[in-house]
Amino acid sequence: MGWDLRICELKYREVINVRDCKRLGFAGDIDFDLETGCILAIIVPGPPTICGFLGREKEYVIPFSCIRQVGPDIILVDVDEKEVAGKCKA
Repeated sequence: MGWDLRICELKYREVINVRDCKRLGFAGDIDFDLETGCILAIIVPGPPTICGFLGREKEYVIPFSCIRQVGPDIILVDVDEKEVAGKCKA
């Protein structure tokens, strides 16, 4: 009894850290290993800067192994926010 999930459907799921119940945002992208087709991480854009006009300063790159559960509208992760936060790539 399995279920299918399309990558585009991840954008509608909010990512929540189970360590502190903090909302990290919505999944924006996925990092794949092109040779194996395995998901390496999900990427969540960080909070916007100055009213959102200048984009975002950071993003969260959450390893696949840190995903605890994927539900119909949320993704639960167990991460240290400081470890997975990084500068946005231009």
